[in-house]
Amino acid sequence: MKLGKVEFCHFLQILPLFLCLSGMNQAELTRSRSKPYFQSGRTRTKRSWVWNQFFVLEEYMGTDPLYVGKLHSDVDKGDGSIKYILSGEGASSIFIIDENTGDIHATKRLDREEQAYYTLRAQALDRLTNKPVEPESEFVIKIQDINDNEPKFLDGPYTAGVPEMSPVGTSVVQVTATDADDPTYGNSARVVYSILQGQPYFSVEPKTGVIKTALPNMDREAKDQYLLVIQAKDMVGQNGGLSGTTSVTVTLTDVNDNPPRFPRRSYQYNVPESLPVASVVARIKAADADVGPNAEMEYKIVDGDGLGVFKISVDKDTQEGIITIQKELDFEAKTSYTLRIEAANMHVDPRFLSLGPFSDMTTVKIIVEDVDEPPVFTSHLYSMVVSEAAKVGTIIGTVAAHDPDASNSPVRYSIDRNTDLERYFNIDANSGVITTAKSLDRETNAVHNITVLAMESQNPAQIGRGYVAITILDINDNAPEFAMEYETTVCENAQPGQVIQKISAIDKDDPPNGHQFFFSLTAEAANNHNFTLQDNKDNTATVLTKRNGFRRQEQSVFYLPIFIVDSGSPSLSSTNTLTIRVCDCDADGIAQTCNAEAYILPAGLSTGALIAILACVLTLLVLVLLIVTMRRRKKEPLIFDEERDIRENIVRYDDEGGGEEDTEAFDMAALRNLNIMRDTKTRRDVTPEIQFLSRPSFKSIPDNVIFREFIWERLKEADVDPCAPPYDSLQTYAFEGNGSVAESLSSLDSISSNSDQNYDYLSDWGPRFKRLADMYGTGPDCLYS
Repeated sequence: MKLGKVEFCHFLQILPLFLCLSGMNQAELTRSRSKPYFQSGRTRTKRSWVWNQFFVLEEYMGTDPLYVGKLHSDVDKGDGSIKYILSGEGASSIFIIDENTGDIHATKRLDREEQAYYTLRAQALDRLTNKPVEPESEFVIKIQDINDNEPKFLDGPYTAGVPEMSPVGTSVVQVTATDADDPTYGNSARVVYSILQGQPYFSVEPKTGVIKTALPNMDREAKDQYLLVIQAKDMVGQNGGLSGTTSVTVTLTDVNDNPPRFPRRSYQYNVPESLPVASVVARIKAADADVGPNAEMEYKIVDGDGLGVFKISVDKDTQEGIITIQKELDFEAKTSYTLRIEAANMHVDPRFLSLGPFSDMTTVKIIVEDVDEPPVFTSHLYSMVVSEAAKVGTIIGTVAAHDPDASNSPVRYSIDRNTDLERYFNIDANSGVITTAKSLDRETNAVHNITVLAMESQNPAQIGRGYVAITILDINDNAPEFAMEYETTVCENAQPGQVIQKISAIDKDDPPNGHQFFFSLTAEAANNHNFTLQDNKDNTATVLTKRNGFRRQEQSVFYLPIFIVDSGSPSLSSTNTLTIRVCDCDADGIAQTCNAEAYILPAGLSTGALIAILACVLTLLVLVLLIVTMRRRKKEPLIFDEERDIRENIVRYDDEGGGEEDTEAFDMAALRNLNIMRDTKTRRDVTPEIQFLSRPSFKSIPDNVIFREFIWERLKEADVDPCAPPYDSLQTYAFEGNGSVAESLSSLDSISSNSDQNYDYLSDWGPRFKRLADMYGTGPDCLYS
């Protein structure tokens, strides 16, 4: 058997142990001086063989079975009368026994990592009787370990992180390798660690596998990741030991070891003066090699003449400083601004303060550019007042605007008519004086909000806007009137002095001190004997009765004129009429009925009588309609009898028709096929006047019969067709007939034809063909000669 270098070393190590164990295996079975063992009977003797365990090497690669040990009994005299049998784990499949000698061999390669020991049972039997001569005994075959498994990193590959600039010896991560060999025997499972790749930056503890930093001041900004290869070797690292490797990726995490720095010492930006407030002027950024929170910065304006005009904020995503406008820029007031801006880290690590201040300064100069600005009003909102009694042309007030540019262009004014649709006001284009253009009414519109436009004379596109609120002052121009439409009633049994109505007044005017109304009866009503009025001095008045015994039969309605005067200067008054109806009331004074006609009905017709009269009238109307309908049914019907020869009838509609150009009155497709047959239909829209005429005689050659019949058939259908137009018209017939001598009836072809065909018979066809007879006839009245 050929052995390699590693196997040979292992063989030398275990050879003494093997020899010792072999001797022990032979000595395991010792002869006993006790009496022989008999299975039968009740007498029990001490058994004559005892053993504990055998040892066998794993990974045996030989071709012959591996000898394990020998079983022997004192009863065995060597004459072959005893046979040995083996049972248990692996019996017959892995382990076999020579039944004559008791030698045990292993027939397969054994692996301790798969199974470390086997439990078997042995027995000696009499070969002739097959009865046991010794009691069954159990023993163990233990697999002896050799170094056949390399260390393995079950958790690899590894990733770890360590802060940059860490001191030497900072722990990074611990790696662990396992060896499947027997740790209780020899050095097969004793592992030591070493670093194959990653020096001189990192080191590893040989026994624990802890990886540590080996160099100081490792800078993430220079290199942020390292790949290490770690080896684990058994046999305490001696030659011949097996080894395994794993990789460890170490990432340097960031610390704030880099202060921010502006790439430039100064910046300059140009902005137009028309830039709106809150607009971005510029973005600046201080460079910081750190990342994450260590690169977060804050910016502030520490000095300069634009502290109140500009502000700076930080963009959280890009860490840029954003300069924005806080106030409107004016080129005419200031043309440039200078800002001193500081950028500083928000999270400073005290360990690295020695690297310098973690802040930086720069200068930003902002140049304001001039733009053509629209005119600017002296006030954003003008408030003006005018009396509603002001006459047209009254001056209300003046607005003023100027061109803020250095050119100071003249300004012209106008009113935005979208805010003054009724054109109540005018403005002087040069002076800005606002005047009234119409009479004003405070009650219609108390406040007018108008927009005044100011535009430059040199550049009309530049328009400024000013806002004017014109309040209309009130005058006493509306008389007082009833606050509502009163429905006043008085009971027939009313007593003198009874209150029947309380009235109040309203006035559309709005005096400063409020309204004060005075109520009284007019002069003609002051001495009436029915009602009186009492002024309550609180802008209300009370109407009272002066007598009792009102009767609806005598007078059902009373009209009481009331005179109302306001307290304006000058005061205005009005006369309002209160309508009082006399009603029949119940015991509680609640009106039940107020109609005087209720007493008149008994003297006239009752409601039932009126209904009876109306029913008679309706019955007469129904009879008249029935008589008219029956008489109309007796008239001759409009439907023609199919047996009557309607071809000899002339239907006159007294309508001239559309002339020669009318081609819409008839379906032309029907004339193109002689075989089309239509159902006879009778016109229902008119009752034609029918005259019976005798059919004229035709003088034509037999070939024209089919053509003539075709024309008469179409004429018949046109007369009775309810869809045909009720007027005569010239139809264009596209049918020439079969074998017609005339060939074509087209006037274009016939006028130039040299045919001597006689068309005089057309004049005999009636008035419908009169025009054709005039065109093609040979008589003296022919249109063409």
